[in-house]
Amino acid sequence: MSAQESESAQKSGPAQKSEPKIIVLDDDPTGSQTVHSCLLLLKWDVPTLLLGLQADSPIFFVLTNTRSLTPQAAAAVTTEVCQNLKQALALSNIDNFLLVSRSDSTLRGHYPLETNVIAEQLGPFDAHFLTPAFFEGGRITVDSTHYIESAGRRIPTHETEFARDSVFAYSSSYLPSYVEEKTEGAITADEVVRLTLPEIRKGTFDQLMVLEHNRCVAVDGEGASDFNQFAADLLAASAQGKRFLFRSAAGLLSALAALPPQPTPATKMSQTVRGPLGAVIVGSHVKKTTQQLLQLLKQPTTVGIEVDVTQIKADNAQSVDTLLKDILARVHAAHAQSKTPVIYTSREELTFADKARRLAFGESVSALLMAVVQSLPQSLGFLISKGGITSNDILSKGLSLTSVKLLGQVVPGVSVVTTPSDHALFPNLPVVLFPGNVGDENALALAYQRLCI
Repeated sequence: MSAQESESAQKSGPAQKSEPKIIVLDDDPTGSQTVHSCLLLLKWDVPTLLLGLQADSPIFFVLTNTRSLTPQAAAAVTTEVCQNLKQALALSNIDNFLLVSRSDSTLRGHYPLETNVIAEQLGPFDAHFLTPAFFEGGRITVDSTHYIESAGRRIPTHETEFARDSVFAYSSSYLPSYVEEKTEGAITADEVVRLTLPEIRKGTFDQLMVLEHNRCVAVDGEGASDFNQFAADLLAASAQGKRFLFRSAAGLLSALAALPPQPTPATKMSQTVRGPLGAVIVGSHVKKTTQQLLQLLKQPTTVGIEVDVTQIKADNAQSVDTLLKDILARVHAAHAQSKTPVIYTSREELTFADKARRLAFGESVSALLMAVVQSLPQSLGFLISKGGITSNDILSKGLSLTSVKLLGQVVPGVSVVTTPSDHALFPNLPVVLFPGNVGDENALALAYQRLCI
């Protein structure tokens, strides 16, 4: 915490005696996009959770991947994590912690299901906060309305493609109305406490101290200094015994963790690669990803390999096997020509009869991509994964990892992790976790360029 933030905390309330462990249940693996030098856990058995609790970093992530699951499965996974976390906390003798349900900065995900489960398992809490701002990605919240900043414009998120998501659609980016819609009236808009920019900047310690009964609070944030101020007040109130839960994008996490600059600068990430030839896997279908993909394919050292997902939808095992063999042949041919293969799913958005079938199809596509990952050349120098769910599957299924170490960001909002030195296929492999909805049209190409030797 900086001197200015420390002074702010002293003015707002009593100072924090000891920094809490920040435990993040991340519904896809991109929530670590504002921090570094911590563990991302792909499993949540008690011994693995103890690794995170006992690590030196003040923060760690449990990658639940629940955004890719049905509500029932998401509830079951979240329940299991919380029950195991109770045991791990008891074994580690840690009683000073903050819990974050990390989700999308464009308001997609299983809310309020996940915060409800966490409250049932690990509560009671005095409040749960909605903090969806993510400044590196141009996501801000002003007067309780959530926006995406793009080309000098502020666009309410309900006017974007993200609000029309086939699974997590919503009609209002005014957070109190969003809460009422998502809770189906269990929490009405006028019951949501609003912490607006003037209040945040003045200091909210006194308001935080009177919250109780898991009150829902919508929090403004227009820049990092707003969340730095708010985090100082939160830590001061937590030190006085208040128990808080967060439904948050990545923006608040860096303010709570207050880490120094990352050890390997973004412009020096090429120092981490194992060799000159990498691979890129693109699963995300949002418009921004398609724009970025087009720019990446203009790089002279890349080769595009399109995966026709209609063959997967047809559920023909023989055609899928043929598709896999064709992809791998083209991957090896690209490396033989000293080029990086960019394997991407066909861009057409398919339609489905219901959400369950949409999710099941996504699992089938992922299974094919994971088979590709497991068969990549062992001389692979680096791997870039585009899309949150795709990234989680690559870490947990494609690479069969229990945990990875987060190195930092290669471009704003885009994390780089590394596999363990004893990994069976790809030891010490840097893997870029690139969210589908982050960066301008050149960001994916820039990340690639920064990894090239």
